[in-house]
Amino acid sequence: MPELPEMENYRRLLIPLICQKQISDVEITRTKSINVDPEVFREQLVGTYIVSIERRAKHLLFHLSTDHVLVLHLMLGGWIFFGNEEQKPDRTTQVVIHFGTMKLYFIGLRLGYLHLFTRSQVPKLLAKLGPEPSEPSLTPTDFQRLIKSRKSNLKVTLVDQSFLSGIGNCYSDEICFYAGILPARKANALSLEEERRLYEAIHSVLNEATRYGGYMESPLFVGDQLTGQFDSMCRVYDREGEPCFRCGSKIIKDEISSKKCFYCSNCQS
Repeated sequence: MPELPEMENYRRLLIPLICQKQISDVEITRTKSINVDPEVFREQLVGTYIVSIERRAKHLLFHLSTDHVLVLHLMLGGWIFFGNEEQKPDRTTQVVIHFGTMKLYFIGLRLGYLHLFTRSQVPKLLAKLGPEPSEPSLTPTDFQRLIKSRKSNLKVTLVDQSFLSGIGNCYSDEICFYAGILPARKANALSLEEERRLYEAIHSVLNEATRYGGYMESPLFVGDQLTGQFDSMCRVYDREGEPCFRCGSKIIKDEISSKKCFYCSNCQS
């Protein structure tokens, strides 16, 4: 599932590709991927422009030149591609937005969605999300206060979008490894030093992953050399049985609170 780095990478790459370019047509092949009548959806988009793209947690918000916003959540298996008909991957699309001959393809939206809202509706929609990890207002002191209030283990805490927004299965494991803490540890039982390491790990891992285009390997467009470059840099995620980069012990795959988890039992404690 795309997480904060993947969605932020999409946002940055899409801005010069689609912003301020007129939407010429819309195709919808799966009505469950949208939240309004297909004809209404199409009428509200065709002829408008995307004036800006915002990311909030794992969502992308496409602000239209009208009073409407498209809210995208890719969920499990979703991804996007920008190109012409000849470049399009051989995959089923659920929604396609046309910009002349170039198109933005939404692929794998079986659980995900592309919903249309007015600007005034969006804050309520996202109200339950926790703070962004990179918010300057989220100081180490604020982070310590937040984590002390959590009784669950670190794996559950980090992927809880009401705690911090944007972290999922991959980066929760990478963050715990970076901090040297086992994901099964209780969040409110960490020492002050461990809380400090965890705070630094959240920023370091997410910033690095964003800088290298996240871990999802499917390119956004033909010639895209950035998207997915972090995949080979993951220290523990999806590396079961491989040697740990730090100590050489085998990476363990486990299930913690019904969630897939990867870690090193030797150098995480």
